[in-house]
Parts: sequence; structure tokens; C-alpha cells
Amino acid sequence: MAVTTMDTKPAQTPQPQAALTKGGQSLLPAGVLSGTLGPHGKHYVCGSLAAFTNIVVTFPIQKVLFRQQLHGVIATEAVRQLQRDGLRNLYRGLLPPLLQKSTTVAIMFGLYEDFSRVLLVQVGGSGVPEIVTRSFRRGPGRNGGGHPHAVRAQSAYRGLVPILLRNGPSNVLFFGLRGPIKELLPEATNRATHVINDFVCGGLLGAALGILFYPLNVVKARAQSQVGGAFQPCSQVLLTVWRERGGSLAMLFRGAHLNYHRSLLSWGIINATYELLLKLL
Repeated sequence: MAVTTMDTKPAQTPQPQAALTKGGQSLLPAGVLSGTLGPHGKHYVCGSLAAFTNIVVTFPIQKVLFRQQLHGVIATEAVRQLQRDGLRNLYRGLLPPLLQKSTTVAIMFGLYEDFSRVLLVQVGGSGVPEIVTRSFRRGPGRNGGGHPHAVRAQSAYRGLVPILLRNGPSNVLFFGLRGPIKELLPEATNRATHVINDFVCGGLLGAALGILFYPLNVVKARAQSQVGGAFQPCSQVLLTVWRERGGSLAMLFRGAHLNYHRSLLSWGIINATYELLLKLL
């Protein structure tokens, strides 16, 4: 009877990181981390550290991208602006996105694990595809969230609407497709190939979603660049940007190619670092 209980337990409690840890050994004694953080708290810690790593590596690229989204300039002009600012100012402004991204990605991965575990237990044996249960969740997502009505009351929430419109669908697609895409990749036989597969999987998803929702990023950047003044709804900001750029779709997507490569690198780093840390811890 005891053997039967052990055999059925994995089906009741999903372990998304199991494939990465198979055949490996933790650097910490069993139970040390779970005893400190709780049985599933390490997912929040690993998500936060993965985001920290990503921001430190990709921050200069993000600064170039932001200037393209805000001013509609080409990449070389945005780089020249940063060069005029000087190397000592390259990482100026790092702390806010570092704190924001570390927090939101921690919540993103942590809540995903918590909610997917509950959903899989609740619908286990109901015939609902696992990809549905693993993607059906809502949270603060990649760049934070809040109550939509707060946008009209506080300038601190400027750009919240496009963030919500982007993060809801993108999180569903990211978590829903992450597993199936990884299954299509060559089977990993060691730690290095696991890291490569996780990087490719996260990078491809991040890059594709970055292109798909790029206009919302442009609206967000414009809305957040406004200091004071009357509140403008998301649709009005988009219309203003559209007119300023001559009604050109190509101009609206200016900077999308850099965003693609930044997202490819960024979400590749986040996904690979997150899964690697789960194994190391």
C-alpha cells in the first residue's frame, strides 16, 4: 500500500522542474530550502533571482529600445544618444526596473506554480488538457498590475491599461506553450543541454510575444513619459502616436526588431536561470 501511495503522488502534485532535476543532485541538503521558504516558496526566490540576472545583462538594450518607442528614432540614433550621455550613465535608472522586475517575475512564476498545482488537483481526471490548466491563470504578469480604476485617480498608474491588456494574454500563452515547445526540442541528457533547451524555449516565446504585443509597449512608453497633465485613455494615446508617425504601421513598429532580440535574450535568460536555480537549490 505504501508503494502505491508513492507511485500516485506525482500525478496529484505536479512538479514542473522535475525534468531538469532528474539525475541531478541538489547543492543543499534535502528539506533545507523548503524548511526555510515553505514547500513551494523557492519558486518565488528563483523567479526573483532570474529577473535580477536578466535586468543586469539587458538593461543597456532596454534603454535603447525605450528611446525608440518614445521618440520613434532608429536604433543607431538611440545608441548615439546613450553615447553622448557617457558610459558612467549607462546604468543610470537601473534600480527601479531591477526592483520592479525582480518582484513581478517572482510573483509571476510563484503564482503560476501555486495556481497550476491547485487547478491540476481540482480538474485531475476530468479530461481537461493539461495545457489549459497550466495556462488558465491571472496575476501581475511581467510588468506589474493593479486595479484599472486607479489609472484615473493616480498618475503613478499611467500606462496600466496597456500593461494589463498585454500581460493577461501573454502570460496565458507563455505558460501554456512553454511545456509543449520544450517537448519538441531534442531530449536533454545533461545540465548544459537542459539550460540550452530552457533558454531556447523561453527566448522563442518571449520574442514572439514581444512582436505580437509591441504596439501596446509603444502606448505604455508614451503614457508613462507624460508627467502631470490630464489623463489620456489608452485609445487616445495610440491615436496620437499613430498620427505623429504618419499613420504608418512600419513607423508604429519602429524598434520592434530590437525588441525581438532583446526579448529573445531576456526571456531566454529568465527561463533558463529560473529552471537552473530550481535544480541548484
